[in-house]
Amino acid sequence: MGLTYGYDIYLRPRNVARALANLTELASPPRGVPLLELTLPGGERLILPFTSHFKSEPVDCSTSSTLELDTSIMFDVDDALREYAEAGGPNPEADGRIQIGYVYLTIRFQSFLHHHYASMEFWAATSGMSRMFAQSVRVRELFTGLTAASGGVCCLFDTGDGGPEQVCWLNGETTQEMISGPRFPDRRALVATWPDPDQ
Repeated sequence: MGLTYGYDIYLRPRNVARALANLTELASPPRGVPLLELTLPGGERLILPFTSHFKSEPVDCSTSSTLELDTSIMFDVDDALREYAEAGGPNPEADGRIQIGYVYLTIRFQSFLHHHYASMEFWAATSGMSRMFAQSVRVRELFTGLTAASGGVCCLFDTGDGGPEQVCWLNGETTQEMISGPRFPDRRALVATWPDPDQ
């Protein structure tokens, strides 16, 4: 097993459609793959430029607690992304952005941390991509920006090994606090800072 680093976004379930619409705006240019028809638990329908389990058949989440997507996202280039590309990845586009390969996304309509919040868990596909996730300021900015634009309450950098996560964005502010640190001794202390999900 290699490294599996990722960014986890926590948001109210009603904001998942908005987050997916925002994510669509960050997608790489069309690559000849059919669009994916998605039905969310509340019945809302979306068309996404991604696949689910590398297939494009319609997905109905009306009776499901999770959704798996294979996303392809464009990132602004920084030194970490440029180094990753030079090691065998794709070249930057004319607009200065780069597509780094698949970023796997698991959406939990009831997150593990708080059942009245949903989570969007973006995982790097390889160990090399995981290391780049840890080093790239632009990658972090994309996921914290997506959190803010989607009405999220929290974004964590997760090393996927069960260890302490780093809080990157919380209730409207960027931060770099560790869970198990003085401000957040545990995950319960972090969740206690989130607003009422019904507000």
